[in-house]
Amino acid sequence: MAFGQLGSDGMAGVSGRYPWLAGTMGWGNSAAAVMDVCLSSELREAPCTPDGCLEPAAAARSLQEDGTSRPPGDSNKIEPSLHSLQKFVPTDYASYTQEHYLFAGTKIVIQESIESYGAVVWPGATALCQYLEEHTEELNLQDAKVLEIGAGPGLVSIVASILGAQVTATDLPDVLGNLQYNLLKNTLKRAAHLPEVRELVWGESLEQHFPKSTFYYDYVLASDVVYHHYFLDKLLTTMAYLCQPGTVLLWANKFRFSTDYEFLDKFKQVFDTTLLAEFPESSVKIFKGILKWD
Repeated sequence: MAFGQLGSDGMAGVSGRYPWLAGTMGWGNSAAAVMDVCLSSELREAPCTPDGCLEPAAAARSLQEDGTSRPPGDSNKIEPSLHSLQKFVPTDYASYTQEHYLFAGTKIVIQESIESYGAVVWPGATALCQYLEEHTEELNLQDAKVLEIGAGPGLVSIVASILGAQVTATDLPDVLGNLQYNLLKNTLKRAAHLPEVRELVWGESLEQHFPKSTFYYDYVLASDVVYHHYFLDKLLTTMAYLCQPGTVLLWANKFRFSTDYEFLDKFKQVFDTTLLAEFPESSVKIFKGILKWD
């Protein structure tokens, strides 16, 4: 089995080629299924923002204690990278689960919490991971510079790292603790390049924190960042800002609301857009965007 979610008990929960795309419960992620129902119900209430998370430092300590903190390569290079993954303070949630996935022949364990949209793996993320896995050579991910917008609990960034990319995983401040925990747990001794974690608030201080003269990315990744919230214009601004000539944006999303399609229309005005994959059972679509240059 080359991909998919194993479930919290570690047993394979795969049926068919795209197991998570067979409806609300079809992706197998119980946390995301519950949250998706809540997200749909909140369309009648005030929009929300993704945030939240858990405990990273203990993971780093345990990884060091059991001797797995030094991947193959120069041990002197690992320490600064490891240190950069231990700088965020986690949010303490009372309930969380350990969800198991299998991508690129690697078992990935993600700590998730239904107390935050930003601490759950959504169906667009698993679809994008599948796409990256199946098109690794075509995308030439080895040593590619990749930034993920709205990384959440980090599954896409982890898979991209395992596939050889140099990854920067970004999200809101409260999410970064759980994000770095999951990255540490799943990339140490597995990835040629340890991913970096950075705060990114859509539309704010972009030139200050990500100056174009310093930061260039071959790929910008985003999954399920479009839903019922007030920040869609800032999201599009951020997507456009991070893309320079040669940058490819890969965006996967479950389309739930009319506003999602309205965002897609605006996206097409800014990016030359190609539909790469579509899954009608779950309303997940994957798009490639190349920024239009006048």
